[in-house]
Amino acid sequence: MVKPKKKLGQHFLKDKNIALRIVNSFSGSDCDSVLEIGPGTGILTGILIERNFSDFQVIEIDHESVRYLRANYGRLTKIIVGDFLEFDLRAHFKGTIGLIGNLPYNISSQIFFKIIQYRDIIPEVCCMVQKEVAERICAKPGSRTYGILSVLLQTYYSTEYLFSVSGKMFYPPPKVESGVIRLQRNQVKSIGCDEELFVKVVKACFNQRRKKLRNSVRAAFDLNEYNFRESDLRPEQLSAEQFIGLTNWIDVRRKNSE
Repeated sequence: MVKPKKKLGQHFLKDKNIALRIVNSFSGSDCDSVLEIGPGTGILTGILIERNFSDFQVIEIDHESVRYLRANYGRLTKIIVGDFLEFDLRAHFKGTIGLIGNLPYNISSQIFFKIIQYRDIIPEVCCMVQKEVAERICAKPGSRTYGILSVLLQTYYSTEYLFSVSGKMFYPPPKVESGVIRLQRNQVKSIGCDEELFVKVVKACFNQRRKKLRNSVRAAFDLNEYNFRESDLRPEQLSAEQFIGLTNWIDVRRKNSE
């Protein structure tokens, strides 16, 4: 058996019924390849193998887990040994990739930022993360959990909170509950603004989420004016579309001040 490693944020799911629910929540229908992130002891892997995807691979950083998978899942022929955050998906895969997995809590946000980066080739994601993160990703404007990941992911994906999972279902049991979510790529190809600036605007606003947007924008950008339509609102009140509008407003004024 694989010994869980705290530095890797490993909590191995041990309930096969939960594993089956996760896999059944993932269609993979628009994916040329399916990649499981951090299979660990393979509780999802075994079920995914039976789904007979045309190209199924896993990526695992833990060498002990890799040895275990090779010894116990003979039909698993494609194991990428490495760090998902450092892995070049476009160089390795041809076509679209569906992602699935029980994501390590300590790097889950970084994984989602990478998904945004590769959104043109990732049409579907089904994963389990810390419940708080899952709720944040799926939160709507006006919610106290609505934040940076909510806006950025919902710009490019429809997000759905599927179900919660008790810590008792893991070894070792984490101190928090988990949540399973599904992301499905929407039809947005271009958001109609400078995308790098859009990310900067969203982060700047939520980094001072208790302040009105006028003050957040003033602190982050050197402009000649700060009276825009939503200037008296707070960031959690804005939809992704409104953040796009704010980005364009800021962009015009930055260029005029040059």
